[in-house]
Amino acid sequence: VQLQACGGGLVQAGDSLRLSCAASLRTFSRYAMGWFRQAPGKEREFVAAITSDGDSTYYADSVKGRFTISRDNGKNTVYLQMNSLKPEDTAVYYCAAGSIPSPLLRYYGYWGQGTQVTVSS
Repeated sequence: VQLQACGGGLVQAGDSLRLSCAASLRTFSRYAMGWFRQAPGKEREFVAAITSDGDSTYYADSVKGRFTISRDNGKNTVYLQMNSLKPEDTAVYYCAAGSIPSPLLRYYGYWGQGTQVTVSS
């Protein structure tokens, strides 16, 4: 099982980025998907999650209104559209597949390798 995240980069405050995560999961459409991030010296934290059918989404308060999670089950891919980026969004971003769209790490059994997002002021 592989989750391959990509789309990170170096941007300026106020810019946008779209992260993608392609999954090799044969039953991708049965998994809830989540995005988490980890800044240097900090714990990994929840960013956003989406149900297996894509009908419901959940966000951390810090990104609500700026980030949008979506998925394409036909392409086995989950996305994170990030707008109005701030320096505090700088982190390694990880995608994960799990049983429910939870903000808790323990509900996710599969993790991608992470993609770096750096936002300069």
